[in-house]
Amino acid sequence: MNPHSEPSKPGTNDNSSAESTESSQSAESIESTEPTEPTESSQSADAAASSGASDTTGPARNAPPADPFAHSVGTARSPEPEAQVTLRGPAELADALPYLMGFYPDDSIVMVALHGERGRFGGRVRLGIPTDTTQWPDVSDQLADCLVSAGEAPSTRPAGILVFLCQEPAAGESGQDVKDRLRPLAQRLRTACGALDVPVIEALCLSNGRYWSYCCPDFRCCPAEGTPLAMPGTSVMAAAAAFAGMQVRGSLKEMEARLTPRTGPRAADQEKALDAAAAALVPRMLRRAGAAVLRRDTLDRAGAMIRRFRKDTPSGSNRARDACDDALITDAEAADLILGLQDRITRDRAAEWMDGPEAAPALRLWRALARRCAGGYAEHAAAPLTLAGWVCWSTGDGPSARVALGRALAVDPDCLFAQLLHHAINEGLDPEPIRRCLRGQREEAVSADRALSAAVKEAPKPGTRSRAARSGAADRPRKPRGATGPGGRTTDGRGTRRAGRDGDRSRR
Repeated sequence: MNPHSEPSKPGTNDNSSAESTESSQSAESIESTEPTEPTESSQSADAAASSGASDTTGPARNAPPADPFAHSVGTARSPEPEAQVTLRGPAELADALPYLMGFYPDDSIVMVALHGERGRFGGRVRLGIPTDTTQWPDVSDQLADCLVSAGEAPSTRPAGILVFLCQEPAAGESGQDVKDRLRPLAQRLRTACGALDVPVIEALCLSNGRYWSYCCPDFRCCPAEGTPLAMPGTSVMAAAAAFAGMQVRGSLKEMEARLTPRTGPRAADQEKALDAAAAALVPRMLRRAGAAVLRRDTLDRAGAMIRRFRKDTPSGSNRARDACDDALITDAEAADLILGLQDRITRDRAAEWMDGPEAAPALRLWRALARRCAGGYAEHAAAPLTLAGWVCWSTGDGPSARVALGRALAVDPDCLFAQLLHHAINEGLDPEPIRRCLRGQREEAVSADRALSAAVKEAPKPGTRSRAARSGAADRPRKPRGATGPGGRTTDGRGTRRAGRDGDRSRR
């Protein structure tokens, strides 16, 4: 497991007790701005957990993010007036979680920092719940340290922390069983935060459409069977999100499923196609200018695929649309593109399809290619996953970008392009400077291609002389045939060839 932490710039610091509070009364009035999207970073916390892809989130800083989820919910002070939403009680906190994250973080630990007297939302950290319970103490210590010490100054330390444990029941379990099973993890997280002089204001377990509080001992407000979550779209946070034009993009598992390699017989067929393409790739690379030819062919294929996807836009659920996209590309075509995108220069050129009418079909193509990296080619998915994350971020879909980049770093932690994009999103940077750079790169490449095409047209064909060479030869004075000179043959005065002895004209 490799969670990523982000330095944040939350607001002022309030003196807080080192002890974890035992009631939820202090969470009765937590102030928030309009729901915003969390930001993640690429600093490694090196927590040893055996869960799947993990990430951490924190507030954006410096430049304003480019997507609608990015306001200053992660800061306690803002130079501009903002619309504010006040959440009262654990029920509204539980309902606000998907809007804070941009998706429902199932099977996750989520910790949210609170700042100031009114408890404004700050940095956030999310991590998959480790399946190995022996890892819970280390994970708790590292997550608490990641969130509390993320600020650059002592004044940015949070005044409190909210903890959410989200997990659906396994076979034969109930939501209450999940709550009881995760209680040691919740207690360990509270202890880790208290050791850093930051109390856990509220710790909630969300499972099977209900929530439970680990901090409130009053069964009158927090019954043992749990409290049902509010109906979707009926809470104050949902109203604020609808007013701001924001949406929740489903659950984390649903988002990851769109990027997960296929399995079963279809995966076996795709792996055979990848093996065949890899075998044919080696002799191609050994030819003269093989790398340049391969880059050009890969980009031409990708452009043709994007045009094909653009002409056929599917509808329906995400699963139905992905199935339609998978049917638009053959195993052989996918194999050639996957292997061709392993070249860094090719991948960077492919990143130029990031806005305008090409962005949506390009994103569909990169997702489809990521699903085709089956079997032993799982690491090859880092390139299409990174491209998918870049297109999502460029088009304002931060949550989807983080999921894609998180999976890219999970399969290839050394992918520099994914690291840079991940860090840029966490810093709240605007993708427009990167887009301008890629547009300039595209214009230079187009100019170079035009110059090369013009040079090829003007170049003489093999085996033919240029006109200049022929005209130059015609201007030179010709010697009479048979004239004397170096290597010339002599003739007699009558212009006939001198005969040899006995009239034999053959050479001896």
